[in-house]
Amino acid sequence: MNAKKEHRKREWDWFDKPKNRHLLRILLWSACGISVVLEFFVDRHPHFQIDSFHGSFALIGFVSCAAFILIAKFLGIFLKAPEDYYDDE
Repeated sequence: MNAKKEHRKREWDWFDKPKNRHLLRILLWSACGISVVLEFFVDRHPHFQIDSFHGSFALIGFVSCAAFILIAKFLGIFLKAPEDYYDDE
């Protein structure tokens, strides 16, 4: 049983290391920056006024992702199971 716990702990150790967190942060910001820069090379056909602004697709994506996270947090209040859910028989 102890070996199983140790394996699970090692499985998530990669994300716990500050060096790897820093690498992931750099990769995330790089991907965001590249997506904004690539908009200069795309022929855009805006359907709405906000579509005509540079970086609007990145902004819309960020806002929608943040909204999904907030909605999930809100729903989690009502949908989560009690702590001892699996202990009851």
